[in-house]
Amino acid sequence: MMMEEQDFDSLTLSQTLPLSQDSFKELWDTVATPSISTISTRTDGCQETWRTDGTMYMLFGNEQALTEGFDEKLFELPPEISTKDSVTPPASTVPVTIDHPGEFGFQLRFQKSGTAKSVTSTYSELLNKLFCQLAKTSPVELLVSKEPPLGAVLRATAVYKKTEHVAEVVRRCPHHQTEDAAEHRSHLIRVEGSQRAQYFEDPHTKRQSVTVPYEPPQLGSDITTVLLSFMCNSSCMGGMNRRPILTILTLETPEGLVLGRRCLEVRVCACPGRDRKTEEENSTKMQNGTKQTKKRKSAPLTVTTDTASMKKSKSSSSAEEEDKDVHVLHVKGRERYEMLKKINDGLELLDKERKTKTKVSVKHEFAAPSSGKRLLQRGERSDSD
Repeated sequence: MMMEEQDFDSLTLSQTLPLSQDSFKELWDTVATPSISTISTRTDGCQETWRTDGTMYMLFGNEQALTEGFDEKLFELPPEISTKDSVTPPASTVPVTIDHPGEFGFQLRFQKSGTAKSVTSTYSELLNKLFCQLAKTSPVELLVSKEPPLGAVLRATAVYKKTEHVAEVVRRCPHHQTEDAAEHRSHLIRVEGSQRAQYFEDPHTKRQSVTVPYEPPQLGSDITTVLLSFMCNSSCMGGMNRRPILTILTLETPEGLVLGRRCLEVRVCACPGRDRKTEEENSTKMQNGTKQTKKRKSAPLTVTTDTASMKKSKSSSSAEEEDKDVHVLHVKGRERYEMLKKINDGLELLDKERKTKTKVSVKHEFAAPSSGKRLLQRGERSDSD
């Protein structure tokens, strides 16, 4: 208790600081403690002042901020600056497959490869169809009448040709997808030789497409070449499964506005030259057969019943020779065929009866006795005997 009541000034520090330093008391006395009321005004526009009751208040340079009331928009974030949306707009449910060159005269051209068995890609102008091998490059030449806008892209999309399959998305078969380690392994169409190719899948229709920036023709040329590759055979189970497909090539703006469209059929097979030759021959036969059928239908069969001409034809030897010829008649419908067959069978039966009667009459003519003499029967004797 005596130590607590002892004044702080009367305390002496017996221990001195090392290195010839002063005592703690002497150091404490040298510290000048300023008065709170002498705190200077801040230089950032805000003045702090202590009141007589010990509380502090702040004076701002603009005192109206406290008198006009609370600003409700004080904590709202500034509106974001609207930027142009570069995302491709959603594709239609049923893509259009009609060619449309547009104002830029968008066209496609293919190199002439022929129908040799060694070709890996060949195009048929007769069928508007591309035949190519699996994962082999197919050059496609692009032509335009004038320069497209800056940033234009070329998009390739695969769809099924027949109406019963057009709503289904064209994808690679599971077998080829498993073997591929690429990020876009489910896409059927790829662009080769370009690092700027981008692969998309529409979130609404799930259709897949690939885009590549349009490059203007190089000096001395009027075409731009794009290298396409098809990563699944047309006969792959679980994929196309022998269903014919169409490839839609569109020239678009960066915002997705279509400037031109071209469409062609594609068949991915082991021997493009052989398949192209076979399909072209079949198409030619079908066209020729259709024309002949139309000619036969346009010239109806007329039957004339001129008895005089029939008698002349029967009496002439040339008519007999013509009757031996066999003619083929194409009949439509089973009932009509049975009816005509019965008529033909009846006529053949009449011909047989006529031939039989003719032979019998000829025998009787040769067996008749001449000059009124009677034929002798076996065992009879003549009068002269």
